[in-house]
Amino acid sequence: MTIFERDAKTLELPWPFTGREDELELIRRSSAAGHHGIVVTGPVGCGKTRLVTEAVRGTDCARVAGTPETRHIPFAAFAPLLPEAVSLHRAVQLLSAVRLLLVDDAHLLDDASAALVHQLAVHGRTRLLVVATDGVPVPGAVSRLWTGELLPRLALEPLPHEETAQLLAAGLGGGLEPLTVNRLHGLCRGDLRLMREMVGAVRDGGLLVRLPGSDDRAWRGPVPVTATVRERTAGVLDRPERETLELLAFAEPLTLDMDGLDLRVLENLEAEGLVRVDDHGGVRLAHPLHGPVLRAAAGRLRARRLARTPEQCKAALEDEAAELTRAMERADVRTLNTPVGEWLVAEGEPVPSWYAAVRAGFARLRGELREAAAWAREGLRDTAGDPACGAELALAVLQSGEMTDPGADPRLRTDPRTAPWLAAARGDLDGALETVTDAYDAVRLGAPGDSPGAEVFALHADALARGDGPALDRAAERLEDRGFLLFAAEASAQAVHIHSDPRAARTSRTRAVDLARRCQGARTPALSGLVLGELTARQRQIVTLAAAGLSNRQIAEKLTLSIRTVGNHLYSAYARLGAGGRGALPWLVELPDAQPA
Repeated sequence: MTIFERDAKTLELPWPFTGREDELELIRRSSAAGHHGIVVTGPVGCGKTRLVTEAVRGTDCARVAGTPETRHIPFAAFAPLLPEAVSLHRAVQLLSAVRLLLVDDAHLLDDASAALVHQLAVHGRTRLLVVATDGVPVPGAVSRLWTGELLPRLALEPLPHEETAQLLAAGLGGGLEPLTVNRLHGLCRGDLRLMREMVGAVRDGGLLVRLPGSDDRAWRGPVPVTATVRERTAGVLDRPERETLELLAFAEPLTLDMDGLDLRVLENLEAEGLVRVDDHGGVRLAHPLHGPVLRAAAGRLRARRLARTPEQCKAALEDEAAELTRAMERADVRTLNTPVGEWLVAEGEPVPSWYAAVRAGFARLRGELREAAAWAREGLRDTAGDPACGAELALAVLQSGEMTDPGADPRLRTDPRTAPWLAAARGDLDGALETVTDAYDAVRLGAPGDSPGAEVFALHADALARGDGPALDRAAERLEDRGFLLFAAEASAQAVHIHSDPRAARTSRTRAVDLARRCQGARTPALSGLVLGELTARQRQIVTLAAAGLSNRQIAEKLTLSIRTVGNHLYSAYARLGAGGRGALPWLVELPDAQPA
């Protein structure tokens, strides 16, 4: 396995602010007149500073920040705003005239500055936006801002997967294929600073390439060991158990009964959170970045001895495919544990078509439609014309809102399973119902029918046959619990038209839109017409024009807006709609003359 090393350097990528709309609105409200402010906390690198900076853009806001070097200098953070010698009482008086104060890196404040922030909150004349990092010591005067209920606290979660994809597309000026997005999301764990640096290193190293026959770019090959990667993994190379860690780095997952594994060493590593053991006895590194760092430091000869080859993966791939198949037969697709298949893709090695078809089917059932299409394409690269991968690709594309005529793409296979969805994508619902052969597909298309087998699907079928809105809501909950997000979205959408209570209908509609957004822009008959209501009036206007084929410049001229404003509205709308870009818009917007590309 090869590791790409690069020299440390700072990368300033002009990525637009994307996502976090609810959090942005909450911060803006908390800093408006009549409010005392808010504390924003979250893990390192999750975008706290960027979020509050966006929230105060265009306002008269004073800014201060804590730094590690000045933690022992009284009022160091407030040096730009206060005279050299000042008491706490006098500092409070001087800063009471400041209407809005942003305090960044509050966990690094010196004690005097922390006490000043606390007193400003007590007096309430200055609205405060305080930013602190989770998992590190925080001055007591700062933590008491929220524990003492002086200010509300917004605990920022890592950026969700779908918003990560939108951010990557916005930052790079184009889309990344889903398997690359998954890889970056998994490696960075919501650390946006790390992700920006890693993407820059991948791009600069020539590792980001355009996929044949697609506008998407993909990252295959080594992980760049950047300065931030080293910072996030500091100490792992100095462990006395390094030999065991290296073995895992090159050949995880390992089994507990494997020769040469010292169980006592593994117990110590597990207790310290460096390794984890899954339900099947597989042992792997707990942090996704530890493997690349250990492999980079191993040396060429040691790496050659420890690294596995694709040929050695067949048995493990068969085990993964069998486990996925059993999960689908149990109608439970919540968990996904397939490290070997993901390793093959990451390394750019061929993925056997029989494995790719199973992975694609599993992803499709989970509502991960673009991901399902990506796995099917991997299999078709291994075996062109493979019928199982061709069918999975067609099903994913036809249900994703990115419909391509199967006749125009030889990789898309038309068979009895795909024919109804081809008709539905073309707007011929009657033709879809005439050709449907799967009982549950008929239910998804809105036709009450016989029980389609598994209990969770039978609940959906029975509720639809009885026209029972509350029962459809309950079926949607069960489907979501089992991991079938797209099917749950469709059940909720069907409930909207059945409920007699307008409030219940609104609840079902909101649930359907939220679930559909998590399904990567799914576009099926049950979901048609639901999504646009979630946009603002301006977003609907701009999205409708974009769906009709107008460029950002043409939309800006037509609506007398700046091109940047149009772009920001579109990025926000993509996130709300779960759309990957303009190609999906004609299927999300009902336009009489809009035809998909």
